[in-house]
Amino acid sequence: MNTDFGPFMKYLPLLIPLIVLQLGLQIWALVDLARREATNGPKWLWVVIIIAGELLGPVIYFIAGRKE
Repeated sequence: MNTDFGPFMKYLPLLIPLIVLQLGLQIWALVDLARREATNGPKWLWVVIIIAGELLGPVIYFIAGRKE
């Protein structure tokens, strides 16, 4: 079994900020969803969109999911 992470380590400095951004947006969106009384659609569906949508899921929630 070859576990050569050389090529991966080259891109690690670029991936870390994206991973932090993704996790931060997902946590922020899930906390906002939990605190919000009403949303455009069922909350369980927004949880799926936020988690499965990776980077775009939270953005879609903030644009279309929140009921003002």
